[in-house]
Amino acid sequence: MARKPVAKAEPAPKSARAPARKGARRTTPSVETLSALPPDRLIGLVLGETERNPAFKKIVSAALAALQGPDAVAAIVDRRLGALEGARGFIDWQKRRAFTADLNATVSVILNELRPLDPGAALDRLVRFLNGAAGVLGRVDDSLGITEGVYERAGEAAIEIAGSLPEAEATRFAARLLALVSGDPDGPLGMLFLDLIPRLPESALPALDADLGEALSDLPAETGDWRSARARGRLLRARQDIADRRGDVDAFIALEEAVAGAAADNLAVAERLLAAGRTDEALERIRRPQQRNANVLSGEALITGRIDTEAPARARTVLTIRILDALGRAEEAQALRWERFCDTLDAEMLRDYLAKLPDFEDDEALRHAFDRAMAFPQPYRALTFLINWPDLDRAGRLVLDRAKTWEGERYEVLAPAAERLEQARPEAAALLYRRLIDDILQRGRTQAYAHAARYLMQLDAIDPASASYRDILRRDHGRKHGFWSLVGGR
Repeated sequence: MARKPVAKAEPAPKSARAPARKGARRTTPSVETLSALPPDRLIGLVLGETERNPAFKKIVSAALAALQGPDAVAAIVDRRLGALEGARGFIDWQKRRAFTADLNATVSVILNELRPLDPGAALDRLVRFLNGAAGVLGRVDDSLGITEGVYERAGEAAIEIAGSLPEAEATRFAARLLALVSGDPDGPLGMLFLDLIPRLPESALPALDADLGEALSDLPAETGDWRSARARGRLLRARQDIADRRGDVDAFIALEEAVAGAAADNLAVAERLLAAGRTDEALERIRRPQQRNANVLSGEALITGRIDTEAPARARTVLTIRILDALGRAEEAQALRWERFCDTLDAEMLRDYLAKLPDFEDDEALRHAFDRAMAFPQPYRALTFLINWPDLDRAGRLVLDRAKTWEGERYEVLAPAAERLEQARPEAAALLYRRLIDDILQRGRTQAYAHAARYLMQLDAIDPASASYRDILRRDHGRKHGFWSLVGGR
């Protein structure tokens, strides 16, 4: 009996097939996807946006003017700069966004349309734009610094363009800029001038230094004029930067003392003396009392707003040690490393100290260092040191020995310490987690309830007594429904 042929399934129509995963990417604007659109469709999109967006309209108009040459683009920019210079009206917060977008469009036109055609003309317009910063920012409600950011963008671009100019043009530009700095020493052009010095060719520095000397002699001698005093300080700093580039240490020192007087930056002076091989002078200088107590800001400090108050002292110690090593006074350098560690539990200082010890002496020294940490009067710093070294066993002992010390509000120390101690010393980790949870709930910090719920979950995994602790939380904080909804009442 002959078999019946098996019917083949008909392929599904294209409309019924699952869409290709790459289909979504075809709707993302890019060179490839936009080139698939008909030109008249693209033109329609551009025209529609010019009607809705005045700043975009200016950019499109400048792009069309660029087809006629740099003069046509420069004319557009000059009209806008003239309007800015003549305006007097106040820009409140409601109009600030559109006004800032217009400013940004002006800078974009200079950079994207004029610069490719004539870099010198673009640089001239940027300088003119920056020179009007005080007048514009003085009439804008810019509490968030958004409008000021446009001027920062323009300043960075001006530095880049000026640094790429031929040597003769860059030198002439610096000299021309100098005349504007004296009138507004704290404005964008003052910063632009200082930032330009490292980019100038070496051969341009002597002439610029002479110009700076003449500009300083032209300033009024009266110290009561704050603007003249600020201009003098700015010009002296510029000469100091030139001296630094030329390796003239004595000129650098003289200018530092001329600017700061008794508050001269001895650290900066000592660094340059050391680099010049004048180590005895460097040691004498770094050991002078420092009247200026400026804090050195790290990137983290700038982001978090927390200032590292110990940074200046540490920088002085590190440089003093470098000088002592250069002088061959190794024992004094080692004593200073140990002193710094004992005072602050500076881990890097301890590592350097141990690395300089003779063989077989580091174990004993490390034991003394850990003893110092366990007895350190600032427990949070001691815990941070032991966690990060790491010595988790001692860190756990420290937590338990000072059990009444820990406060949950110091979560930036306790939370990472608890996580690190979960495996090595679970009883210590449990104590820290309870402190963290208690603090959040007692203060009613609703924004941190999610953290408290996570801490409780981690506590359940390491603490056999967590059920009893949960009962205490129910009794004392049972009405904090936002927290209990996150832990599910487990």
